[in-house]
Amino acid sequence: MNVGLGLPISNPAQLLTWARRADAGPFSALGLLDRLVYDNPEPLVTLAVLAGATSRVRLQTEVLIAPLHNTAILAKQAATLDRLSGSRFTLGIGTAGREDDYLAAGVDVHRRGRRLDEQLALLRRAWSGEPYGAGDGDGVGPIGPAPVRLGGPEVLFGGFVPAVFERVARWGDGFLGAGLGPQWMDTAFRDVERRWELAGREGRPRLAAQVNVALGPETVLAEARKEMGDYYAFTGRPGHMLAGLLTTPAAVRDAVTAFTGIGADEVMLYCWASDPDQIDRLADAVA
Repeated sequence: MNVGLGLPISNPAQLLTWARRADAGPFSALGLLDRLVYDNPEPLVTLAVLAGATSRVRLQTEVLIAPLHNTAILAKQAATLDRLSGSRFTLGIGTAGREDDYLAAGVDVHRRGRRLDEQLALLRRAWSGEPYGAGDGDGVGPIGPAPVRLGGPEVLFGGFVPAVFERVARWGDGFLGAGLGPQWMDTAFRDVERRWELAGREGRPRLAAQVNVALGPETVLAEARKEMGDYYAFTGRPGHMLAGLLTTPAAVRDAVTAFTGIGADEVMLYCWASDPDQIDRLADAVA
């Protein structure tokens, strides 16, 4: 059973403490979300710092809004982080849909899916050591450093539309699902596996599920609810997400068991409150 932690974003100065304590514990990965027009730390910069403070735990974006990024620079950043971490980096990517992020980046939100598809081909070429560009002699030379992992860092896709499942089958190593219960996630997992098989891919996709958690006294729970409510306010239905927040050890344990039962290779427990003592509480809950 692989259980990871999603890192809280409200106090970036505490993230080194979170990373070191998680690395010394039973957790498999540390995840960090991405937004542009929001008060969160930039994920690639932050994970690079955390890579130097850890030696075992994996580091992943959940998920990086790739269309906001310059593709060539993203290829270099991801390969560098793969090298510096000893291939402990997982690039979770998606498109999201918050218009303010795209306006700030100067990217057309309505082209985000097509832009991501274009980026994926370029990223894979860059990580394979080929000249950067579309091929046919128009490349500009390879972009280094070469990643430790052949073909580039592990890539997971987040989202629930059919195009996401197709990207997993064509370009990815697996799927990261967030915000759905085990019954609905089971359907998504099976769709990902079916499209993977139809694409003729060998092996099987890695499947990860993410659930929101907060364990501790009422002050911890109140902070988590506030942070979640603020983050999901853009949906117009933050209460719907808050209803899924798990706040007891039994609920966390049952969720991990349920997601593992439908084939999840990893369950990410996303923490919204900054208290690092939650690491020990969560470790006890899933022991």
